[in-house]
Formats: sequence, structure tokens, C-alpha cells
Amino acid sequence: MNEIKCPHCGGMFTIDEAGFAAILKQVRDAEFDKEVRRHEELLATEKQQAVQLAVAEALGKAQGDAAVKEARIAELEARLDAAARERENEARLAQAERERALADAVAAKDARIAELEQLASSQKRAFETEKQLAVQQARSALERERDALAAQVKFKDAEKCQATSALKEQLAIELKAKDDIIAYKEGEIERYKDMKARLSTKLVGESLEQHCEVEFNKLRATAFPRAYFEKDNDASEGSKGDFIFRECDEEGNEIVSIMFEMKNESDESAYRHKNEEFFKKLDADRAKKGCEYAVLVTLLEPESELYNQGIVDVSYRFEKMYVIRPQFFIPMISILRNAALNSMAYKAELAVVRNQNIDITNFEESMEAFKAGFARNYDLASRKFQTAIDEIDKTILHLQKTKEALMSSENNLRLANNKAQDLTIKRLTRKNPTMKAAFEALKAEQEEDAS
Repeated sequence: MNEIKCPHCGGMFTIDEAGFAAILKQVRDAEFDKEVRRHEELLATEKQQAVQLAVAEALGKAQGDAAVKEARIAELEARLDAAARERENEARLAQAERERALADAVAAKDARIAELEQLASSQKRAFETEKQLAVQQARSALERERDALAAQVKFKDAEKCQATSALKEQLAIELKAKDDIIAYKEGEIERYKDMKARLSTKLVGESLEQHCEVEFNKLRATAFPRAYFEKDNDASEGSKGDFIFRECDEEGNEIVSIMFEMKNESDESAYRHKNEEFFKKLDADRAKKGCEYAVLVTLLEPESELYNQGIVDVSYRFEKMYVIRPQFFIPMISILRNAALNSMAYKAELAVVRNQNIDITNFEESMEAFKAGFARNYDLASRKFQTAIDEIDKTILHLQKTKEALMSSENNLRLANNKAQDLTIKRLTRKNPTMKAAFEALKAEQEEDAS
């Protein structure tokens, strides 16, 4: 669709593609005819101007020739008059010549006019031919454009018809599916109403529990092979729920646990219960039995838009608590279990971090114990070392005294040595005549032996 603004009133109006193409063709044809008429008028004006110009040129030339002839005639007449009519024959000849010249000028003028008329006629025929050719080319281009626009319009119409058909088929399918769902829901409602009409208040509640248990047992072997789903029969702490669901992985780690409470009542009941009357007890049962989630499966308040919309999160009242209709019993278990499975990886990471923290704590404790033991042993070793140092100092002192004694002995030995070195025969025999005589006798013997 195209929007067009009126040039007179300024209003906007919408037109389809076919109408737009028709208006466009009409405007183009009008503009083309207007342009053709303008070219025809222009050519006609040019033709008339050319003819007038040619005639004016011929007349001017003829008048010039005539003026020349008149001058010639006047000259001849003057000569004739000067000859005083003596040459009348020459006058007659001049008259004849003038007549012939005028006839020649008129003939030339007529020939020029005929030539110009022929030229104008040929130009007109060429213009007509060119005009017809241009008109034909323009018409061919417009026809091609018209055919292209018509083909586009047909293609758009075909696409529109196809899209309309597909949309109609899709709407028909969706309406049929919606009608089937409505029929199924109405059948379910009729079955529930019929079931409620035939059951007592106690049996109504038990029938909902049995329904949920049967639905779970249908999928227990395939979807929940390691799951625990049994009635809560432990009332040792004052109250109990209806069912407990627990599931563990292959290592025995708990994945998810749910405390279920099923509530229903007959349509003929005098007092109409509300779902929120059971929230507090369900939350207490969940906490006592160590379950992570609490779910109330209920048929109470059948007209409530809040509870009829599907899964209702009431965690703003009680932690991890949900209210559902019976048809969402299995999907609710699947949702909570899948969420728990996704969080198992994070739990494993937390366990690793927790173990790392424990290892760090143990390492720090071991380090402190080592530091305390090392400090104690260092203190003992330090005391022993100090005792050893004291003993070494005493030994050094004793050795110092021994050293001093040895040095004193060395001094005495040095003196003794010096004295021994200073000992000579002369000193030994001095003041001892006997030794002196003995050494002299020994010396004399040695000399005799030598000689």
C-alpha cells in the first residue's frame, strides 16, 4: 500500500499498488502528450520562422537586384535622353533588357520560394517521422514498464494470496488445537466434578493422593529409578505430611528432597478451605523431616486465577514452597530435580573448596604444633649448647693455664739451650786444671795420629 498527499487539500490517502500504477500511467501519458504537443508547436513555429526568413531573404535579394536594374535603367535612360532620342532602338533594347531582368528576378524568386517550400516540407516529413519514432519508442518503454508493474502486481497478489492461505491454515490448526485443549479440559473438569460428586470428603482427599501416587509409579522405573516416594507415616513429632520424595545419585549423595501435601474437598462441603491455611503446617513438616522443598498439590479454590495459572511460587511466605494443580505434579518434580542436578556441580565445587579449607586448617594446626615442638626442642638445645659453651670456656681457661705453663717451660728450655750452646771446652776447663790437662793430652794424641 502507498500513501499519497493531495496537492490541493493536503490530506493523505492510501491506495493499493494497482491503483497507484494506473495513476502513474495516467500522469505519464498526460505528460507525454503535453510534451509531444509542445514539440509540435515548437517545430511549427520554427518552420514558419524559417519560411518567413527565406521569403524575406529572397525578397531582399530580388529587391536588391531590382534596385541594381533600376539604376542600370536610369543610367541607360539618361544616356538615351542625352542622345536626344537619337537612339530609340537602344531604348527599346534597354526596355526589353529591363523586362527580361525583371522576369529573371521573378523567376529566381519563385524558384527560391519553391525550394524553401520543398525544404520545409521535407523537414516536416522528417519531423513527423522522428515524432512517430519517438512516440513509438516512448510507447514501447511505457508498455514495457506497464507490463513489468503488472507482473509485479500479479506476483504481489500471488504472494498475498499464498500468505493469506498459509495464515488461514495456521489459524485453523491453532483453533483446532485450542478447541481440542478446551474439549480435553472440559472433559477433565466433568470427570473431576463427577468424581467429587461420588466421593465422600475423606475419599476425595485420598483419591488425590492415590492419583499422584499412580502418576508417579507410572514413571518410577524409567524416569526416577533411584528415587524414594512413599507416604509420610512418621507422626512421632506431632504431625506428618502426605508424601516424601527423595532422590540420590550413584554415590548416595542426596540430589533433591520434597515434602508433598495433597488437599481436596467436595463441592458440597459447608466450609470452603483456602490453600494458605495449610502453608504453615507444610513448612513445619518440611523442616521436621529434613526436606529441601515443600509442595502443596491442591484442588482447593477452583475459581482462583492465581492457582489456576500453573506453578505458584509462595517462597515470599515460606521458604522453598510451591502450590500446584494435580496436572503439574510430575512436571514439578522434574523441574526441581533438574535444578538440583544443575546445582550438584556447584555443590561438588563447594565440597572441594570446603575440603581445601579443612586441609589448610589441618596444615596450619600441624604447622603450629611443629613450631611449638621446634621451639621446645630449640630451647632445650639452646640450654645444652650454652652448657657446652660454658664447659668449652672452662676448658679454654684450663688450656690457657696449661699454655702459659708450657710457654714458661719453653722459656726455661730456651734458656737451657742457650746455656748449652754457650758451653765450650774453655769454659769447662776454666778453673779446673785436671779437665784442662785431660783435654790437652787428648788433643796432642789426635795431632800425633794425624801426622
